[in-house]
Formats: sequence, structure tokens, C-alpha cells
Amino acid sequence: MKKSYAILAIALCFVFAMTACAPTATPTEAPAVTTTEAPTTAAPATEVPTTAAPTEVAVCLTVGATYGGPINDAGYNQAMHEAVAAIKENIPCVKLIEAENVYDEAGAKTTIENMISEGAGLIFATAYAHQNPAFELSQKYPDVIFEHVGGWMMGANFANIFGKPPDVWYTMGVAAGMMTKTNKLGFVAAFPQAWTDVFVNAYTLGAQSVNPKVEVIVAYTFAWGDSAKEADTTNSLINQDADVITMHVDSPQTVVSTAESRGAYSIGYQNLAAQQFAPKYWITGSGFTLGGKFTWLASTVIDKTWKPIFLRCGLADGCMAVAPFGAEVPQTVKDKFTQVQADLESGKIVTFAGPIKDQTGAVKIKEGEVLTDDAMSNVDWFVQGVTGSPK
Repeated sequence: MKKSYAILAIALCFVFAMTACAPTATPTEAPAVTTTEAPTTAAPATEVPTTAAPTEVAVCLTVGATYGGPINDAGYNQAMHEAVAAIKENIPCVKLIEAENVYDEAGAKTTIENMISEGAGLIFATAYAHQNPAFELSQKYPDVIFEHVGGWMMGANFANIFGKPPDVWYTMGVAAGMMTKTNKLGFVAAFPQAWTDVFVNAYTLGAQSVNPKVEVIVAYTFAWGDSAKEADTTNSLINQDADVITMHVDSPQTVVSTAESRGAYSIGYQNLAAQQFAPKYWITGSGFTLGGKFTWLASTVIDKTWKPIFLRCGLADGCMAVAPFGAEVPQTVKDKFTQVQADLESGKIVTFAGPIKDQTGAVKIKEGEVLTDDAMSNVDWFVQGVTGSPK
């Protein structure tokens, strides 16, 4: 037994001695990761690329646009802004410079000249008051193209574009003439001017075609955008028993909402967005949709094929659109409206085909004659059946 213990002691001493002679062990850390990653060659184009700043498209044309009021007016200025914005949507290399609330000629001239100094090669002057200063600047800057909306002036680098509202106004009159119960239609207008007279006349002729007893009462606000005056004028017309109200001001919002609050029917103009303000007594309306034509004009400037054209385009050309009918409009009115619209497009009905007499009974358009588009800018008379002054 003692011999066994001695042998065990000798073995243990040997183990301890060997351990003491061994080098001290370092802690067993995780092994260093050798970077066996993918090679540093560039990833194929089909893989998700690394984030990089987008490449800017070189500007092919700078377009300047002036508006006579706010571009969110649910009316004319918004329609013009939407048309200009369509250029950029359709031609990404176009740069836009826009200015809203440019009220007068002096402001328009300064604004447009600033746009030209920033490189604008095409100007859309969209307000009535912008025509004269734009035309003056077109002579100073012959290399810049100018398009005025709704005017009549023409030049080597100055042209005019507009919709064809007269035919649309005729159809609106048909609807109003069928919907009225008092046979009195109210028309809120900004100023007595040629285009207003044309619209009032077309509206009246359309109404008279289905209701010869109709009277159209015209009242002016003498401002393109004065909501207080528009509300007062609308109320005044309703107080005169007008039960259908329409307008020729920049924004239809106040007129439509005031008529709605009084339980009077309304017909919108300038922009289809007006319908939102008359959930119950809305009949229908019309608006400008000129984005396609504005885009085409810009493309002709870019490819240097632009020519001065006195351009008028209507529903069939995509330059105007008709709003949906309101909930109160009977099917008989919708059917008649649709038929008249088709007859106008086919030429079966011509809005201003003679004979047509003015308020005094004088013949303004003779039998066999038609009021032409270019002559409309000189109209200063109302047809029979209109109450109010045309000038």
C-alpha cells in the first residue's frame, strides 16, 4: 500500500513539473474573422445600386407663366396652373417659373421681364391684363415666344390660345332654361367686356332654345376676384327671383357656395373643381383643360417649329370639359343636354348663326351669317332677353 502511494506521488510530481514548464496560455478569444467577403468588383446593374444623388435632367426649355390670381382658386387661375404643370409632367426637361397674384399691367411687365432674365424662352401670360405688357415685351425680346390666353393680339413671336367656351355656354343655357322655375337666370360677371358679352349671349340663346320665356339678368362686380362683392351680387340676383346662378369671374367658389346656401341652382365655369361647393343644387359646369395644347406648344418651341397661331379649341379637342350633373338634375335635362352637345359638335346647331338681334332689336348677325371666332373679341352687345348693360 505504501508502495502504491509512493508511485502515485511520483506521478503527480511529474505532471506538476511538466505543467510549470509549459508556456502560459492566452485567453481563447473568438478567432479573427478573415474577410472572406465578396470580391470588391462592382455589382451588376440588375442588383440594387448604392444610394446616389439623382442625375439632373438638362433643361431643354424654361417656361414662364403669370397668373392674375391665386393658383388654388378652384377657378381660372388653377386651371391655367394645371395646364402649365402638365408641360413639366409631359416634358421632364422643361423648367417652370410661375408667378401668381399678378394683378395689373405694370406688375405683369416686371414679372415677365424677370422671367426672361432667368432664361425663359416661352411665356404664358394667362390673365386679361397681361396681354398688352406681354405684347410690348415680345417686340423687345424677339427670340422669346409669347402665348397669351384668351386675347386677340398676334405678332411674329406672339400668339393667342383659348378654349371654345361659346358652344359650352350654349349647352349650359339649355340646362339652365330647363331647370328654372322662375324663368330668371342670374349671371355674375367681373367686367363688361367682349368675352363676357359673348358668354352671356351664348348662354341666353341656349336657354331660349328650350324656354323662350327666359330672362338673363347680368350684374357686375368690377373685379376678377372679390369674394365679398361676388357674394353680394349673387344675393342681389337671387333677391330678384333668379333661381339659377352662373358666373364669369376668376373663381366660381363664392358664387356657387352663396347660391347653394340660398337654395338656388348653380352652373360653374373655369374649373371642374367648383362642383364641390354645391353638393345639392349643382346643375353642371365647364372648365378649361389646356394641358395637352400647352405641352404641344412647348414642344414646338423646343424643336423650333413654333408658329404664331390664333388657336381656339373646344370639348372635342380636349381643351375643355363638362362637369358631372348634380343630384337634382332630371334625366330629361341630361338627355337634352347631351343631344344639343352632339348637335353642336356635328354642326347641326351653330351657336351664333344669324339672324340674331341685340337688346334694341337691331340685327347684329344677318341671316346666313355666323359670328366668327376672331370677331368675338369685338362684341359689345347683348341679345334680346338679357337685362343689363353690355359695356
